[in-house]
Amino acid sequence: MAIRFLTAGESHGKALIGIIEGIPAGLSISATDIEEDLRRRQGGYGRGGRMKIEADRAEILSGVRWGMTIGSPICLLIENKDWANWSEAMSPEKIHEGSKEPITRPRPGHADLAGAIKFAQKDMRNILERSSARETAMRVALGAVAKRFLREFGIKIGSFVTGIGTINISLPLSIPEERLLELFSLSEGSQVRCPDTEATKEITSLIDRASKSGDSLGGQFLVFAIGVPPGLGSHIQWDRRLGGRLSQALSSIQAIKGVEIGSGFRTSEMMGSEAMDIIVYEGNRFKRLTNHAGGIEGGMTNGMPITLRAVMKPIPTQRRPLRSVDIITKDVVEATYERSDICAVPAASVIGEAMVALVLTDAFLEKFGGDSISETKRNYQSYLEYIERF
Repeated sequence: MAIRFLTAGESHGKALIGIIEGIPAGLSISATDIEEDLRRRQGGYGRGGRMKIEADRAEILSGVRWGMTIGSPICLLIENKDWANWSEAMSPEKIHEGSKEPITRPRPGHADLAGAIKFAQKDMRNILERSSARETAMRVALGAVAKRFLREFGIKIGSFVTGIGTINISLPLSIPEERLLELFSLSEGSQVRCPDTEATKEITSLIDRASKSGDSLGGQFLVFAIGVPPGLGSHIQWDRRLGGRLSQALSSIQAIKGVEIGSGFRTSEMMGSEAMDIIVYEGNRFKRLTNHAGGIEGGMTNGMPITLRAVMKPIPTQRRPLRSVDIITKDVVEATYERSDICAVPAASVIGEAMVALVLTDAFLEKFGGDSISETKRNYQSYLEYIERF
């Protein structure tokens, strides 16, 4: 593993903390580089009231001096503005014990019940606070650091929503690089991060209807990476295959229930002669005429754009609560309602970018190494020259 990262903090705790280790020295970075992606994560039609409270800002606590990384672990802090309302309910001090009623009515689809059983907890707030997607704010912040690193090597990562609920846009299975960038640009102007104007209108109406009925919506999004060189990852062992690492990273995002690489499940409907990407040699490098493989063959990047699709289930928390069972009394009850979104697919797509960036940064440094950016660039340039001679 070339980089390591950890996050800490609860949804209504004092702050979120993140540490990323392994970023080489000499990378120019500032809090501004991070805050843009935090803003994008907080946007999206259908977000809940929490986003009206928080205005996420990342403070760099270590690993950066005078705007440059110094090779030591980078530590980031995001304060929770809502902590002011929860300082006793989430206090680490025993004196405040019992200041808030315990949660004993698990929400179907959440970590509440499984977590309570696993950790022997009678108050499920001790589970839901950490399992909450609030934690992903720090993943996005750390992912922004990874994105900043990848940009030094011409690697661009983006995403867009391809559908919410029953409304989906029509896209070819194999999307050219220029079209991916165009769709990304269009999505940045949409309040649901969808590149199709008509679909955006239909989706916002659908979210309004779900909100009125106390329900929630899921959907799908696509994450891409352009400019990735061939040879990241490995076919040597199962856990080094990049497709598996990327799939796991996306699946780790709360509520993600499916991941496809390239044309994914649709390739099962094709003949082999249709599903494989014909190889050509143009401009001193190998290319594929199509990209059904999504930029990954045999667990390694092949130089084509990486494309990943992910499916997000509807938010489990319902304003019209589902039936559940009280873990203390065992009575049939309505599940707990905790303030939540109606739809978080646009936010999930930004989180997806962050996770892909972190995995690719790890794979990139695994391949090219370097304790400083200048060393990594020398190694990378040598590899590019080798590819041209291959």
